[in-house]
Amino acid sequence: MITGELRNKVDKIWEIFWTGGITNPLSVIEQFTYLLFVKGLDDKQTDLEQNAELFGIEAEKIFKDNEQDLRWKNFKQLPANDMYEVVSKKVFPFIKNMHGDKNSAFAQYMDDAIFMVPTPQMLEKIVTNIDVLLIEDRDANGDLYEYLLSKVATAGTNGQFRTPRHIIKMMVEIMKPTPTDIIIDPAAGSAGFLVVAGEYLQKNNEDLFSVQELKDHYNRTMFHGNDMDRTMLRIGAMNMMLHGVENPNIEYRDSLAEINKDKEKYTLVLANPPFKGSLDYESVSSDLLKITKTKKTELLFLSLFIRILKKGGRCASIVPDGVLFGSSKAHKSIREEIVENHHLHGVISMPSGVFKPYAGVSTAILIFTKTGAGGTDKVWFYDMKADGYSLDDKRQPIDDNDIEDIIKRYYNRENEKDRERTEQSFLVDKKEIAKNDYDLSINRYKEIEYEEVEYEEPKVIIDKIRDIEQQILNGLDDIERMV
Repeated sequence: MITGELRNKVDKIWEIFWTGGITNPLSVIEQFTYLLFVKGLDDKQTDLEQNAELFGIEAEKIFKDNEQDLRWKNFKQLPANDMYEVVSKKVFPFIKNMHGDKNSAFAQYMDDAIFMVPTPQMLEKIVTNIDVLLIEDRDANGDLYEYLLSKVATAGTNGQFRTPRHIIKMMVEIMKPTPTDIIIDPAAGSAGFLVVAGEYLQKNNEDLFSVQELKDHYNRTMFHGNDMDRTMLRIGAMNMMLHGVENPNIEYRDSLAEINKDKEKYTLVLANPPFKGSLDYESVSSDLLKITKTKKTELLFLSLFIRILKKGGRCASIVPDGVLFGSSKAHKSIREEIVENHHLHGVISMPSGVFKPYAGVSTAILIFTKTGAGGTDKVWFYDMKADGYSLDDKRQPIDDNDIEDIIKRYYNRENEKDRERTEQSFLVDKKEIAKNDYDLSINRYKEIEYEEVEYEEPKVIIDKIRDIEQQILNGLDDIERMV
């Protein structure tokens, strides 16, 4: 979460956009992101120059010698009219054409990008205020994006909403991406899962950039994301590039449609697909309907994950609670498919407040490996009670947080076999799950311990109430005498 001071600064910039006539929240985010991206490029160039000086080598150049006036540190000092001229006529075309490769994600989705800041005075105010945003690390940058995106108050037409960054980090740490993984989010949005996966890899693999093959894979073939909102595709591509991925594969694509031919292509799925909405059978890939005949997007996405993963590929996906216990034939068939034909590792039940303020839906995380030959023996269940934030609309930081415990216990599941069903996590045998129509809701298996409470005799309670009433009457008498 961003600090109160940073939040106030961001709100001030948002207000400048708003009062200047840019009132569509996504347009504000998009324009804000362009300028953050420009500043990020200059910061990156400065880092490259400092590192080159340290090692006595020539610095890699984002800005050529004749493009130094396009750098944030230089144009921010210009008078308003001159700054506007440089940014609108030079800097913006520069970022639109950064990639010589016209097929790159960035080039494709910047093609129809428009610079919307209407006046020099407004641009000067925005640049001045962005310049004092102290974003000290990538986490803060991610939290800033998260806060901006949370300002899109209502969910999109396909039921999209932002996944909290700490939940994404938990899922990534559970899945432990490797330098050879091929990672996809088929409903990528602002690319949060892909960004956090990239950060995890950079932090945990020292040789990631020293081995040329791994470096090329990281920059060009590791990360894949699909979405149907071009604005989000632009934001996602810029977000990934600012986080050090040179050419992410971010595509305009309906992942569930017949046009998506991906099959056994990826080794890791990280996703929070749309929960709402139904699709026409005609528009859905026939391969997906073979696994579960339904119009419900949340079930079709699970079918998609199974299809697009290679054998041995892993998946961590957020699903609405209804997926776990729904009684329709489609619900049961997708659960049976995962439990019987693949290896379901765990179900993490999350409290309904995790997605507030923009959704109050109860959700869970399904974790499985595609095997095509079964493998489920015992399924690990965890009942998350707290995620470090209050579960109301304010989502204020609190001390209670199960995330560290979840990660630790997930990797020590063999030690969970003696845990009682009354505890927060436990194992359930596959046979029991099958007997229960493959119900995966934790409440089906959790046992609640009721403590016996002994109350006083009714006569004693009545006497105490009479004593309290008498004290009130005596108090009223004292007040009356004083009046």
